[in-house]
Amino acid sequence: MRDCSLPHSAAGTSARPTVTDARAGTAAAGPQSTADLSFVKPVTQTPTEAIDYAALSTVYGALLGATAVTARGRAPVTREEVPVLAAATFALSKLIVHEKVESWLRQPFVEERVHRRRPKGRRLRYAVGELLTCTRCTGAWTALALVALRLHAPATGRTVATVLAASAGNDMLHATFQWLCAGANARDDGARSRPVGLSRSAA
Repeated sequence: MRDCSLPHSAAGTSARPTVTDARAGTAAAGPQSTADLSFVKPVTQTPTEAIDYAALSTVYGALLGATAVTARGRAPVTREEVPVLAAATFALSKLIVHEKVESWLRQPFVEERVHRRRPKGRRLRYAVGELLTCTRCTGAWTALALVALRLHAPATGRTVATVLAASAGNDMLHATFQWLCAGANARDDGARSRPVGLSRSAA
């Protein structure tokens, strides 16, 4: 059998997110992925109020508006930069929500146990915890931060986006490598389990 194991990152990344992790996070700044929509709890089933989510939306809207207003007269983001920013947003949101190295950021708002994560506290603290367990929701905030950085500090913004986009590409390559290895191992196991007589007759 092929050895397809990969070394762990020096930064100390966590294991891949499980279905339980995905179900634990509910949307605070926007809807979750299509597969998780059925697990989003209504406000009546969480220790929050609608005003808590309104506060998060207000903060996000204010930051978005400030970014748009202060972007006047600056070099706009070109269409060629959008794919890089999208990949960078993916990498940064995944880093914040899932990776062990950023657990210090989640710790005040998220209770993390083996195969289980849930928001802490109540009201706004709970809502922020929901946000930090939802990759798609966090992605809206990281996209805003990356675009704002690109507009107000173009050289720095491009550098940060390029590094994060390269990290996203690395994730994709590793996932593809593991998928290919899993397929090769499955074929090897199938060949070994085939009866000898059947193999000879097939030859």
